[in-house]
Amino acid sequence: MSDLADILERFRRGGELLAMATTGAAGTELDFKPAPDKWSVRQIVCHLADSEAVGVMRIRQIAAEDNPTLQGFNGELWADHLDYQRRKISQALEIFRKLRSENHELLKALPDEAFSRTGNHTESGPLTLMDLVKGNAEHVEEHVQQIQRTRAAYKEHRAKQAAQAPAQP
Repeated sequence: MSDLADILERFRRGGELLAMATTGAAGTELDFKPAPDKWSVRQIVCHLADSEAVGVMRIRQIAAEDNPTLQGFNGELWADHLDYQRRKISQALEIFRKLRSENHELLKALPDEAFSRTGNHTESGPLTLMDLVKGNAEHVEEHVQQIQRTRAAYKEHRAKQAAQAPAQP
C-alpha cells in the first residue's frame, strides 16, 4: 500500500476508532476529568467534531486555492466558550463521523499531485495537503488514546470509591 493510500485509510478509520473508544460510555463517565486541567470524554469528542469542521475548510482551501492561509484556533477557548461540557456526545460523534466521511470521499477522488499542494498555517507554517491529512489522522488517534486513558482513570476512581464505601449490612 502506498503512503497516500495508508494515510487515507488511517484518516477514514478515525470515525470508527472514535466510536469504538466511546462505546458504552455514559452518565458520569462522560464528564469525569482525570485531573482539573484535563478534558472529559465529552469534551474530547466535541473538540474532535469542531476540529473536523475546521478540517472541512482547510482541506478544501488547499485543494482549490493557491497557497491559502489556514487559520489556527485555540482548542481550550473553543471548549470553554462553546460549552463542550453541556453538548450532547451523540450529536458530536455523528457530526464528526459525517464530516470525516465527506472529507474522505473528497480526498480519495483527488489526483495524487493534489496532495503536494500547500497552504500556510498561521501557527505551523507551510503545510501540504498530505501533511494536513496525516495530521488529522494522527489527531484522532491521539485523542482516542486520551479517551481510553480517561475511561481507565474513571474505572479506577470508581473502584477506589467502592472500596472506601462503608460495608452494607
